[in-house]
Amino acid sequence: MRLSLASIAIACVAEAQAFSDSSPFILFSTAEFSAPSENAQLQTRASVLRSVTDILSSCPTDRYLLASQPGAHAVDIRDEQSSCSMPNLCRAIASERVHGRYGVAEVVTSSGAEHDGNPQVAGFQSLADSIQSACQSRGKSVGVDEVKLAPLSGSVDSVKRRETRANNDYELGKFLDALDGDYTVILYSEPSGPLVYEPSFQEPVHMDLKRQLDPLVLRSRADSLPDNRPLFEKYQFFTPGIFMALIVAAVMLSILGVGLKAVASLQVSYGAFDKEMGPAAQKKQL
Repeated sequence: MRLSLASIAIACVAEAQAFSDSSPFILFSTAEFSAPSENAQLQTRASVLRSVTDILSSCPTDRYLLASQPGAHAVDIRDEQSSCSMPNLCRAIASERVHGRYGVAEVVTSSGAEHDGNPQVAGFQSLADSIQSACQSRGKSVGVDEVKLAPLSGSVDSVKRRETRANNDYELGKFLDALDGDYTVILYSEPSGPLVYEPSFQEPVHMDLKRQLDPLVLRSRADSLPDNRPLFEKYQFFTPGIFMALIVAAVMLSILGVGLKAVASLQVSYGAFDKEMGPAAQKKQL
């Protein structure tokens, strides 16, 4: 149940990856708060900032951790197989201590909304000042820590990007483990560029343009070139038919040899074929 709530909270679903220049936004807190009315997974940065400002206006906790992950996309947190790519972050979101979660998978920049004169939507970097102002107005002294992780670069499947993401998750996990009491964690990103996908095959496929030449020309070219290959590479001496004929011949010769040996082993006395001249022979004649 906790993992399913975490997956809803981070809202980094695979089907929401249509905008490669967008970035995810994640907020989770030990304090309970009402979910914003705008819960779409594709929002402008100004809309997300207004929702977050409303959540933080009551100064719900005493500690705040703002983590910036430049160049991150939704797939860097939850991949196409819906498995968590940042286990320490997902474990912190699924913690039993967390009671409030809010996440947007695709946050896009809206130039019109970010130049409407409202200082609260100037950018995610203004969240620290907004938290300090909201808590000071309520007479609370809070601690706001900001962590800037290493930017992610390269294609989504590149080894360098995966290593950087794993190191960032490890560093973020150390800050999350150090949190005690009541706290609020915000993870945001400013995409550095469009997301690049590497092809599934390893080697590039080259399609060469083949010219159709006259068979007579090809034959004349082949005949003009000397064939310097070895004898056993140039000719095939043992075909399947020849090999089968040799086996049959060997069997027949072995049978013939056994027959000749049997005939040669016969022993007959010299007198077996002599004509009998005695009284016994005359009785047989009568």
